[in-house]
This record gives sequence, structure tokens and C-alpha cells, in this order.
Amino acid sequence: MDLDILKKLCLTDGVSSGESTVRNMIISEIKDHADEITVDGAGNLIVFKRGRQRAANKLLLSAHMDEVGFIVTYINGDGTLRVDEVGGIDRRVILGKHIKLNESGLSGVFGVKPTHLLDAEAKKKIPELSEMYIDIGASDRKDAEAHAMVGELAAFEGFYEENEQAIITKALDDRAGCMVLIEMIKGELPYDMYFTFVVKEEVGLRGAKTAAYTVDPEFAIVVETTTAADIPGVDESKHVCSLGGGAVISFMDRHTLYDRELYKAAFAAAESAGVKAQAKQAVAGGNDAGVISTTRGGVRTIAVSLPCRYLHSPHTLAYKEDLNAVEQTVRILAKRIAGGMI
Repeated sequence: MDLDILKKLCLTDGVSSGESTVRNMIISEIKDHADEITVDGAGNLIVFKRGRQRAANKLLLSAHMDEVGFIVTYINGDGTLRVDEVGGIDRRVILGKHIKLNESGLSGVFGVKPTHLLDAEAKKKIPELSEMYIDIGASDRKDAEAHAMVGELAAFEGFYEENEQAIITKALDDRAGCMVLIEMIKGELPYDMYFTFVVKEEVGLRGAKTAAYTVDPEFAIVVETTTAADIPGVDESKHVCSLGGGAVISFMDRHTLYDRELYKAAFAAAESAGVKAQAKQAVAGGNDAGVISTTRGGVRTIAVSLPCRYLHSPHTLAYKEDLNAVEQTVRILAKRIAGGMI
């Protein structure tokens, strides 16, 4: 795996509806390796790559480019910025975090009323987002308006670190999936395949709906990142998935009941690759499979995900061995689907 690609992806800001920088970075990586590259009206990147043989089944592999973040809704008289969330974010991970405005490039910090000014009950509560603000160091509204604007997107400040076992960074959801697709496009494929890097997953699976309609596949593999709750204080039955357990295979979530044959085939692919795989042991959440599987006359769909702790936060954590398991599982599963072995 080329983790330099993952680092570049994760350090590139791309809050939902502002994915152009991520898209351009992906294009620069794959332009010499793909046969067709198009950008649709929604902003999705649609890629076709020929393999050694013509595919027996038309296969789409998809990952989303966007990350959760914030959007400026109001500029206060004192120069601080009010924001709303773009995608689902746990308020507990926000306070004190560095934030970067995506158009101006300015950095700021999330603030809230100081604790010594709160009563005993208020100190026990998590502040509402409406009680927080981004401080960019402006002296007043006029000063702030010279550097920021209402409607501007903001992302968690970029951070990337790795050790022998783990990767800690923002936006692994779903830049890890993007990296897997890039690696496949840059290599030799056994069969023709389609790839989509889609927009606005975090705000309602919007990009995948139009991209899948355009490609019109028979089969789809959604390459994602999913929540691992294998942390202190959580009963083992509620871990959902675990770091070190390998690729996560979904059987059902809030949007999709996955293809039963593909569910079994994904585990068989992992076994053939000599890597681990685990079931996503919760009917929760959702991803672009929800709209891809119901496109046109229906698409046989499976999701293969990277287990990740602290999803939708500034510092998400995943294991390198699990990322490798995802890539190897997807490669073999894609070969078998496209080759007509399923």
C-alpha cells in the first residue's frame, strides 16, 4: 500500500459540497492509468479502466470523497463565527479543536463560554453547537468579514501520524476507501471495471445516486470506513467491529439489506487472500450502498469497510493490517464478480 497517497488524501480538505480539491488530487494520481475520466454535474468522479479481459459482469467500485465538517451561518459583532454541522458530528469532540476555513485557508479554534462563568448544572452538560463559535482572532465583524464569509465551509485542521501498527488522522472516512480505489486503478486489472469517487455522502448519499445511475452497473462494491466501538466501557456484544479483526463485511444497515451471495463471497475472498474479515455486528448507520443498490432496476451490492475508532472526529484511528485486508479482499472479490465467477 502507498500510504503517502492516504496521507495526501486525509490532509486535503473536502467537506460535503466542497470536494473539488480532493477530486483534483485523485485525478492527478490516476490520469495516466485510467482509460476514461469524467466529472458529472454533481461533482462525482467517474472512471473506467480496461482490464486484461472484457468483464462478464459490469462492476462498479465506489468510495466517497467528502468528510464531515461545518458551514459558517453568521458572523457575530465580536468577529467570532457561528456555524452549523455538515454531516453528523458528536459535539463532545468539537471544543478546543483547530478548524480551517476551506476557502480563505484561515485557521481558528472552537470556543465556548468559560467554565468559571457557568453554574453547576451547566458545567455538567455538553454545550449545544449554537452555544459554540469559531474564533479566528478577528477584532470585530468587519475584520472577520474581510477574511471569512457566510456559507464558507470549515474542516477539522489536518493531522496525520502513523506508527508501526496504526494510522491516526482526520477523514479516514472515506479517504481510506478512495486510496483503495486509486491503488486498483494504478495497477493492472484482470477485467474491465468502473470506479466512482462520489460527493455528499455525509449529507444524504447524494452523489452516489447520480453516479450509479450514469454507470448503470450490475454489481457494486462500496469501499467504506465504519465505526469500531472496541473501547473501554463498551460490552463486547456492542463493539460493532474491532481493530485487528480485518475487513468489515456488512449484512444489513439502516439503508441496505446486502446481497446474501456477495456477503458470503466477501468472506471467501478474504480467506483466499489470507487476510482477516469480520461481520459488522450491528444494524446501524448506512452508506452509499443504500442508493446504489436501488438504482434503475437494482444493483447487487456489498460493502467492505475499514474498522475505525473515533469516526467523524479530528483524530480517527485505524490499523494498517486492516486497511491491507480491505484492499486484498476488494481486489479478489472484484476479480470474481467481474469475471463472472459469482
